[in-house]
Amino acid sequence: MSNLAVIYWSMTGNTQAMAEAIAQGAREAGAGVDVFSVDQVTVDQAAEYDKLALGCPAMGAEVLEEAEFDPFFTALEGRLGGKRVALFGSYGWGDGQWMRDWVQRAGQAGANVYEGEGLILQEAPDEDGLAKCREFGSGFAKD
Repeated sequence: MSNLAVIYWSMTGNTQAMAEAIAQGAREAGAGVDVFSVDQVTVDQAAEYDKLALGCPAMGAEVLEEAEFDPFFTALEGRLGGKRVALFGSYGWGDGQWMRDWVQRAGQAGANVYEGEGLILQEAPDEDGLAKCREFGSGFAKD
């Protein structure tokens, strides 16, 4: 089984809860998993993993967080060619356009996006949402 990193940015803890549940599901599927807040990992370290699960909530006008996460992802984009990537995040408003834009951006960078779309949950994940995250992580680990 491949090694997998879950890398996220979270302001309120919603995306962090998703990240931890995704990591749990991947571990239960047998994957070796490391979990990092985006400020705890470099682009070079991230690029060493076989698979990346990247999490960021929608911010402002449905964009990636601009101070830490977007610069990290921008630096990582050139190294995503052929890499398996899963995208996830939470939102409080809008219709998920930030995720559709992010999936498109990752695909244009050459990433092979898991399920062709990201996992989004509105606000704080409830037990149903956390179960979806664990399933998402398990599926990504086995993919």
